[in-house]
Amino acid sequence: MTPTITALPNAEWPYLEILIRLALALSLGLLLGLERERRGKEAGLRTFGFIALLGALGGSLGEHYALMSLLMAAGLAVPLNVHTMRGGHGPELTTSAAMLVTCMSGILCGLGHTVTPAAVMVSTTALLAWKERLSGLSMGLTEGEVRSALLLAILAIVIYPALPAGAVGPWHLIEPRAAWVTVILIASIGFVNYILWKLYGSKGSELSAFFGGLVNSNFTVVEMAARVRETQGRFAEGAYRAVLVAVAAMVMRNATLLLILAPVAFVNAAAAFALMVLGAAGFVVLSLLMRRGIAAEDTSDIKLELPFSLPVALRYGLLFLGLHIVGRLMQREFGEGGFYLVTVIGGLLSSASAVAAAASMAGQGAISFDVAGNGAVLASMTSLAFSLSFILRTRHRRLIVRLALAMVAIGVLGGLGLLLRDLVEPWVTALMARGSG
Repeated sequence: MTPTITALPNAEWPYLEILIRLALALSLGLLLGLERERRGKEAGLRTFGFIALLGALGGSLGEHYALMSLLMAAGLAVPLNVHTMRGGHGPELTTSAAMLVTCMSGILCGLGHTVTPAAVMVSTTALLAWKERLSGLSMGLTEGEVRSALLLAILAIVIYPALPAGAVGPWHLIEPRAAWVTVILIASIGFVNYILWKLYGSKGSELSAFFGGLVNSNFTVVEMAARVRETQGRFAEGAYRAVLVAVAAMVMRNATLLLILAPVAFVNAAAAFALMVLGAAGFVVLSLLMRRGIAAEDTSDIKLELPFSLPVALRYGLLFLGLHIVGRLMQREFGEGGFYLVTVIGGLLSSASAVAAAASMAGQGAISFDVAGNGAVLASMTSLAFSLSFILRTRHRRLIVRLALAMVAIGVLGGLGLLLRDLVEPWVTALMARGSG
């Protein structure tokens, strides 16, 4: 009797496509292995190349083979750790984790993915290569900075998804998610600029004032005024430039907020914001030219507090909600005049929140984009006047007069920017209508 021979399953692979997948996996494995080889690890260039190929072959064969290849890669980590521990060293947890990531990336390559495994392997290699910098960064962080970073993550990842979508309340005045996005945005800008200030604040009082103005211009002005009093007026020239730099940073921050939240409103206010920033920069440059050849004052860094603890985040949220609700009600009852009144009051408390509230109202159709742009510029002007009130406490007559003239000039430039927009707008509208016709 002739024995029956059962044919094994056979699959015809597209040779070129499979070759490309294996080549990609091999190159990514060699990239990470090169970093491990350079550090003198037991698992180096060839080991990671083989692990990536193993994962690519498993991914190409199917789900069960992919799982088997991952288990085999995990098995390789066992003798590696036993060998290093017998040699008197600690376990190679980082290298073991990198081996598993390499195998998973190889599996993705075998399945036909390209960008995702490449991004994962490049990021993993960067984490390994920047070991010293990352360790130094983590050791240099204070407990308060870590808490602030965790708070920002909670605001964005934990609280935001739990908020209801759409407008709520009896009059549908509040959109919780839209309000919370603004809180997250303000917190993120403040936190990033706090890090920049910490890294580069020692470069000089003007640079520190710029970063401080992005976080809180009023606090920076208060700090400058205190220095003038402590030095009995010797720091007046440096404080003059620092205050103007902080003002320019505040205007740039408000313009950025408006650009992100309401781009059309930003277009309407762009000329005013640009002229205000150029005006402040012009006064700073003029001061530097006049002080050329004169020895600089002995300055120290601005001691900013952490920008976003829990009370500060809640204050921003409550302030934004209050301005938004009152602005909507005032606009309904008294039209644009009511909105401008609330914007002025909001500018005294926090120009960033006032700008965010104006942008949110424009996005919901409660006010026009022209009015929102005017309100953002008005809030910035109000913040200018409020900052000047802190300078009055220095009782340094020359500094007060110079900053008052500069603040008035910057405010006038902002008004001219709005006027220029009104003059140019009909021409632009006519040109657009002629072009569409």
